[in-house]
Amino acid sequence: MTARARPAGLLLKVSLALVVLALLAAAVGATRAAASTSPSPGSDSVLHVGWVQEPDNLNPFIGIQGTDYMLWHMNYDFLVGFDAKTLEPRPELATKWEVSPDGKVWTFTIRSDAKWQDGPPVTASDVAFTFNYIVDNKLLNLAAYTTGIVKAVAVDATHVQIYTSAPKANMLKMIVPILPEHIWSKVSGKAASSSYQNKPPIVGSGPFQITEWQKGKFVRLVANKSYWGGTPKVNEVIFQLYTNADTMTQDLKLGTIEGAIDLPTAQFKPLGSVPGITTNRATSWSFIELAMNCYDSPASKGNPVLKDPQFRQAVNWAVDRQKVVDVAYQSYATLGSSLVVPYSKYHWEPPADQAFAYDPNKANAILDAAGYRDVNGDGYRETKDGKKLTLRFYATTDSVPNQTAGKLIVDWLRKVGIRLDFQVIDAGALISYEYSYAAGKYTADWDLLIWYWVEDVDPNFIMDIYTPQQIEGWNDCGWTDPEYTKLDAQQIQTIDEAKRIPIVQQMQQIFYQGAAYAILAYPYQLEAYNTGAWEGWVHVPGRAPGGQQGAVLYSYNNIDTYRFAHLKVAGTTVTTGSSANVTWIVVGIGGAIVLLGVVWLVRRRGRRRETE
Repeated sequence: MTARARPAGLLLKVSLALVVLALLAAAVGATRAAASTSPSPGSDSVLHVGWVQEPDNLNPFIGIQGTDYMLWHMNYDFLVGFDAKTLEPRPELATKWEVSPDGKVWTFTIRSDAKWQDGPPVTASDVAFTFNYIVDNKLLNLAAYTTGIVKAVAVDATHVQIYTSAPKANMLKMIVPILPEHIWSKVSGKAASSSYQNKPPIVGSGPFQITEWQKGKFVRLVANKSYWGGTPKVNEVIFQLYTNADTMTQDLKLGTIEGAIDLPTAQFKPLGSVPGITTNRATSWSFIELAMNCYDSPASKGNPVLKDPQFRQAVNWAVDRQKVVDVAYQSYATLGSSLVVPYSKYHWEPPADQAFAYDPNKANAILDAAGYRDVNGDGYRETKDGKKLTLRFYATTDSVPNQTAGKLIVDWLRKVGIRLDFQVIDAGALISYEYSYAAGKYTADWDLLIWYWVEDVDPNFIMDIYTPQQIEGWNDCGWTDPEYTKLDAQQIQTIDEAKRIPIVQQMQQIFYQGAAYAILAYPYQLEAYNTGAWEGWVHVPGRAPGGQQGAVLYSYNNIDTYRFAHLKVAGTTVTTGSSANVTWIVVGIGGAIVLLGVVWLVRRRGRRRETE
């Protein structure tokens, strides 16, 4: 309440102001109590989003989790972006492009209004540097995207040419953050792939800048007010880590956070009835797999039985995928089968006569025929040379459904005589087992794990993983096949989509029969966000095949939701769930103001009459 004069009734007005301020303080206190874990400096233009899996590294050449990629796209631009509704290519740093008749030279026009967050302009030299840096240093984290690129040349400040050894089908769909040459040219390729931490504040050209990461707590991003696409609607985005998804759900109800990713299946449906909250069972472009360590090397610490395709096929027959969907995911998923998600035109669905169904009798028959028998009569099989067989099996702490699926798998494999030592560990520990080394040699120190892959729009990334060049890189299971590798080189050079689709589908069939994975489910992205006080949320994609909407809060293909989400009215109080109590406090304030105003007006009128 602002005083613009000091009339004779000053004492009463001061009293009124003090009462109102006290009530306002009570309201603010109630709001702060509801948001006690927020690291926000207090602005009402801060978007808080809860998640249960934080990034593992902010360096684009080290981090491997989907959360990392989303943060990178918020901080860095791509050369070519993705349309939110269709996921088709759209201009980002490049405003237009053309390709030579032989498909080997791409010329991109770079926008002239983009700046790095520390001031200098973004130029074609930065784009050329980024691609050459990846190719010349063989940086495996992004090498799946740069396959076939020979070199990149900055023609002038706004034009770059990328030369390829053959036509490149995914040139317009690469998830490659464009880096500032004036920073990364000082980082050696060896350091980039091993030790360089890329600590905040991270300089990029994207709509936000990562300014703070308190590991185990939150990541803070600040809006880039010089962004070529316009300043984001919010001042900050804070991704807040929760070790308990139920707590995250309660905070969403309270209004402490405005959005939540990876909600518990048991809480998802009830949350849909909370006023002001919208739930979204979104397409996630991901799959959950039971992976088996197939790495065929003397240095491998994986159990040798997993190198046997018959053993792996038996495991596939022993797993009840439908039960995983129904029990572990409470039907918030579809039945898993092949490498490419069913929302993609490249998906291959195994025919009924080739599909692994739940058949423990068939699994037992395959294991018997392959020589894995129960010699000791204890109900568990031994290796072919009579040694005790126990497989280490891991799931991660960040996924309750995967932990549930893991328990089911332990029981199913026990029924076919395979003993599992099941452990739930954090993602960092699992990564250390997957990428373990001893005496400088890659050892892949694990047997089975249950985890997930998030796919790109283009199938090249997920298909290229299972090739020899990705061993020690993305190839987690260590499986390779000569025919598959040959087809992989062919599909990336096939620009004609109609010709490329059957090649990718044939590769999925080969991988399926190789049985390195038992692909269990294609889970939905369970998320929720505040639509009572906020608007501007963007689905990516707008509609997937089958009519299902895409994700709002978790997509690195397009991050428009964070650019455009905003409060409906500046200063609006969130009115979701229990935080509606704050609204009643505000209503009470309004009532008190009106009441005190009436008293003051009556007394004023009384004094006027006495004077007259």
